[in-house]
Amino acid sequence: MKSILRRFIVANRLWLGIALIALGLWLGFTNTAGGWWLAWLPFLIAIIMVAAHFMIGPMTLIQGYVENGDMEGAQKLINSVKYPNLLYKPVRSSFYMLKANFSTMGEDLDQAESDLKKGLEAGMPEKEYEGTAYLQLGSIAYKKGNKKEALENLRKAIKIGLPDEDSKATAFLQLSSICIERRDFKSAKLYFNKAKSCKATNEQIVSQVKEMAKYMARIPG
Repeated sequence: MKSILRRFIVANRLWLGIALIALGLWLGFTNTAGGWWLAWLPFLIAIIMVAAHFMIGPMTLIQGYVENGDMEGAQKLINSVKYPNLLYKPVRSSFYMLKANFSTMGEDLDQAESDLKKGLEAGMPEKEYEGTAYLQLGSIAYKKGNKKEALENLRKAIKIGLPDEDSKATAFLQLSSICIERRDFKSAKLYFNKAKSCKATNEQIVSQVKEMAKYMARIPG
């Protein structure tokens, strides 16, 4: 019941704020004895609600949808944000990171790249989030065939810092792949060894490490 009420309030903060302003005006104009003194409370709550609507948006709800695996519901809430530039900066960066993730899942790499850059411009709340953004930018650039930009972003991601061993292994594997394409086998082996040392637990990444190990074994030197 509490979660339903919370969802309703967050989703309708703007309209509830407008209704409270109307209530405050009604109290002020219809109650001659101290009506405006009564009106201050709905006015205050209305200001908080309207400010929260534009500065926080539905971000607190989106996280819950993502955790519950309701991606469609999360996507709808993201699309409901009409003025993302009004979001409070840390909230805005999280918004664009989530939006970029959905764009990546939909294979809209250009939109994902644009959202990640906007998130970085807003300023990430923690260095690890910044590192993750650069990792994603590097992966997108690699998929789009821009190896130079991919190399720069992946190196930035590692330098800034990544949140877990799987992310670090992913960055090192992609750097190793780029170096192989450039026939820089010495650097490729160096990055691959770093990827192995990360001790990744994600099955897909573990499989990639095993496959690349077979290739590395055939490289001379």
